[in-house]
Amino acid sequence: MSQELPASVISHVSLGTNDFGRAKAFYDAVLGTLQISCLMDGPGYAGYGRQFPEFWVQTPFDQGRATVGNGVHVAFLANSVAEVQAFHARALALGGLDDGAPGFRKDYGDNYYAAFVRDLDGHKIEAMLLVPAD
Repeated sequence: MSQELPASVISHVSLGTNDFGRAKAFYDAVLGTLQISCLMDGPGYAGYGRQFPEFWVQTPFDQGRATVGNGVHVAFLANSVAEVQAFHARALALGGLDDGAPGFRKDYGDNYYAAFVRDLDGHKIEAMLLVPAD
């Protein structure tokens, strides 16, 4: 019996926060630049996506302090160069820290365009797209 596999290999990713209200406001605005919205939320958690909540920000389940994982980052697919630029600008305007201005990342490929920021808890997040060759 053959079954078609889903396009994505990940169901969802969760990042912990130490200030849920502030983190939710940050992600509502920043992910909105990529046409990603909050699809589910409740006390201490919010799930974001376009059709299904694939990215979550939440108070840690064990109620302990949220910490940043060294080498961990979450990349969001953008639809245009303008969206990558808006993502970066909005994140910085809301208190995020620059971790790589919008631009091509030749180390990742000639058409890889991305921007990196640190969110309010220090997590590294990215917006990226593959720009079609002219």
